[in-house]
Amino acid sequence: MKAIQKNFQKKLKINQQLAYDLNDFLARNPEISGQEFQSVAYILSVLKKKNILIEENVAGLNTAFIAHVIEGEPEQPKIGIIMEYDALPEIGHACGHCASGSLSLLAALTLKEMANEVPASIDLIGTPNEEVTGDKIKMAQAGIFDDYAFVIMIHMNSNQTWPACHFLALSEIRATFTGKTAHAAAAPWQGENALNGALLACNAIDMSRQQMKDGSRISYIIKDGGQASNVIPDKAELIINLRHPNKFTLAENYKKIINCLEGAALATNSKVSYERTGEDFDNMNWNLSGIRAIAEVMKMIGLPFCDEPEGNSTGSSDIGNVSYICPAFHPMLAISDEEFSLHTKKVADIMKTPKKIHPVISNGATVIGLFILKVLGESHLMEEIQKEFQISLKQ
Repeated sequence: MKAIQKNFQKKLKINQQLAYDLNDFLARNPEISGQEFQSVAYILSVLKKKNILIEENVAGLNTAFIAHVIEGEPEQPKIGIIMEYDALPEIGHACGHCASGSLSLLAALTLKEMANEVPASIDLIGTPNEEVTGDKIKMAQAGIFDDYAFVIMIHMNSNQTWPACHFLALSEIRATFTGKTAHAAAAPWQGENALNGALLACNAIDMSRQQMKDGSRISYIIKDGGQASNVIPDKAELIINLRHPNKFTLAENYKKIINCLEGAALATNSKVSYERTGEDFDNMNWNLSGIRAIAEVMKMIGLPFCDEPEGNSTGSSDIGNVSYICPAFHPMLAISDEEFSLHTKKVADIMKTPKKIHPVISNGATVIGLFILKVLGESHLMEEIQKEFQISLKQ
């Protein structure tokens, strides 16, 4: 493996500046989720200059693509390197997708430079809109990830590097209570108070937490509660956010919340309708066989890391849905010695500071590339990853 490492790191230098330039361009020209047109045009121009076959508008998404970086033999495994590139409104690349995407590109191009030593097909998969609707979910539903032996990407983190990342399953509900208006002083008995239904639902949700399994997270807002205090409101709207480390437990909690909504409507003589506001995000389906191998690669290249992410989770991401279709890996790389939150100006500023972020891009590309080569070079490891994945689907 040492010889492979040395060769990879030598080949990495060939396209290193291309990746740095991509990061710098994206960092200074951020495009929000679903609007990454200029970003994708830049990426595709780089790939086309390398004579790489590209599928555009994948799954009907204008800014999704698959670049066939190495086209192996039919009997060889197909591996996907995931690329993100969407930014946040107002603060730009404060989640670091410019660097994450750039290191994925660098990993793929470096493997292409040593294609004769890569017994696999390697695709670079462009996945837009992670920050809002999570278009990996739509791509997964379209069957894009069905044939991959595994996929991998790396995300940025503040001051800790992790071989893997916890993600919670996520579901969001919009509940609308309806009733009948009346004068709140003169004839309140003629009204049906939709706001009372919403408030009772909130109380019921708070009480139901006691019987929910550990790790359950529920938050909500009252988005609409009426327009005037002297009028019985005929409409009230709740937005309810549910999370849990396991998507199956999340589904149980969802049913409990629906019972709260329907019971509150019945008790207050109002009516309620509800819907999911978007696709559910699944939790990250961990694959310890692969995660241990990623940790070994990090150790081999001298990259300090924490064995286990602190806390229960770092939020939710659409790669969770992918991880139930094929094994998926999502290490996190430190970008600083300081601890701070992502989605802040501090992150966006680091993305625009070459001396800080360029080394991270090279390290991330090295982790991805050497992990792929390690799995391909150790047949038992690929078998263990696949076996563990199949077992996880039955639990």
